[in-house]
Amino acid sequence: MTNSKMTKTRKLVVTAMLGSLATVLMLFEIPLPFIAPPFYEIDFSEVPVLIGAFSLGPVAGVVIEAIKILLNFIINGSTTGGVGEIANFVIGCAYVLPASLIYKHRKTKKNAILAMVVATVVMAVLSVFINAYVMIPIYSNFMPLEQIIQMGKDIVPLIKDTLTFCIFCVAPFNLIKGVLVSIITTLIYKPLSRIIHPKG
Repeated sequence: MTNSKMTKTRKLVVTAMLGSLATVLMLFEIPLPFIAPPFYEIDFSEVPVLIGAFSLGPVAGVVIEAIKILLNFIINGSTTGGVGEIANFVIGCAYVLPASLIYKHRKTKKNAILAMVVATVVMAVLSVFINAYVMIPIYSNFMPLEQIIQMGKDIVPLIKDTLTFCIFCVAPFNLIKGVLVSIITTLIYKPLSRIIHPKG
């Protein structure tokens, strides 16, 4: 094998492995009842996605995100006819793409932190619109909209409708998720990047 072929092969293998790891992590979900109703559960599947995006580039990050969503769909199926999975993919990319594009510009620890802060805000903002205009209207076919709003109102009394539900529950939920994923990635990225890109 030439060095170029070995590099491409390694990249494919690492991408597949990170996608599989992200799928496994997606199975372990934790509710945040003090922020959002129990059907919103946090997982850390974006950690391997972000590590892949930082190490291999934005395109690889999107591919890893797609592998994660596809494998999870195959394993667990869907309660929303696949729309929830598409929304999950879009929100995941809203975090991974800005982070990896900013980090690609200057690969320093300070820039990585800036990238993750910006990405967390972008994900939180986009999640409001995705949930308000796509996810919750679809989810209301399985649970009455009034019940969803009331569950949010029990947590945050200021909630009055779908949009305020997303502002006061969904956005904080995704901010917390983004912060936790960013912290974990900061702690483990360097050691793992040495494995992904061995010298010699």
